[in-house]
Amino acid sequence: MLSVNNLVVKRGPRVTLQDVSLTLQPGKSLAVVGESGAGKSTLIAAILGLLKPASGTIRWGGAPVRAVRPALVMQEPRAAFNPVLSLRRSVMEPLVAQGISVPHDRLERLCAELELPPELLDRRPGEVSIGQAQRAGILRALIASPPLVLFDEPLSALDAVTQKHTARLISDLQVEEGFAALIVTHDLGYAVAHADEIVVLRAGRIEETADAQTFALNPQSEYCRTLRDAAIALGSLEAAG
Repeated sequence: MLSVNNLVVKRGPRVTLQDVSLTLQPGKSLAVVGESGAGKSTLIAAILGLLKPASGTIRWGGAPVRAVRPALVMQEPRAAFNPVLSLRRSVMEPLVAQGISVPHDRLERLCAELELPPELLDRRPGEVSIGQAQRAGILRALIASPPLVLFDEPLSALDAVTQKHTARLISDLQVEEGFAALIVTHDLGYAVAHADEIVVLRAGRIEETADAQTFALNPQSEYCRTLRDAAIALGSLEAAG
C-alpha cells in the first residue's frame, strides 16, 4: 500500500505541498485532480524521490517507495524517449542496466494487450504516432511488473478518440496486471470514469477526498462543486440525476 503522511514539499522558500496525506491500495486507482499549479506534478516527483520532502513520509507498506521501483508514464509520449534510439532499445535498456530479467514472452504479451504491433518497437519515437508512442511508454512502465505505476497526465497529448482508447487500455491492464495506479490529471471526467477514488488538490493542499462516484454526485466543497459543474459544462462529465 502506498501511504503518504503529512507531506510537506518546498521549492526554495515556497511551500508547494502542505500536509498532504493519502493512501492507495494495491490493485486500486487514485486520481489526483487539480488546476495547473495545484501541486500534482510535485506530488509525483516526491513519490519518485526526485524531490526531498521538508517533512512527512512516503512509504510502500513498511519500506521506502523507491525500494519497489515505481514506474512512470509521462505526459509527452515522444519526449519520454531518446529520439535516436529505437523504442525497443529504450524499453529494454533500463532492465539490462539494473540486471532485471523478465519472462521471454512478456514483451509480446504486453504488446498484444496494448494493441501495439511488436514491429513498431524497431522504429524511433518520431516514426510512430503519438498514441503509439504513449502505448510504448506504458509498455516500458509495465515491463518489469511494478506494483505502483504513476501516470502524469497520460491522455493530455492525445486526440479525443485516442484518449478514450488509451484510457480503456490502461484500465484493462490494471485489472490484468494488478498494479496500483496513481493518476495525475486535470480531466475530472476521466478521473470519475476510471479511478476508484479522487483527491482534489488546491494550492498545494488537499481540498477533498472521496470515492469517485460519490464525488461526481455530491462534492462537498464549493470549489469542488465548481470543478464538477465545469466538467459537466465542457462535456467531459455527465450530469448525475
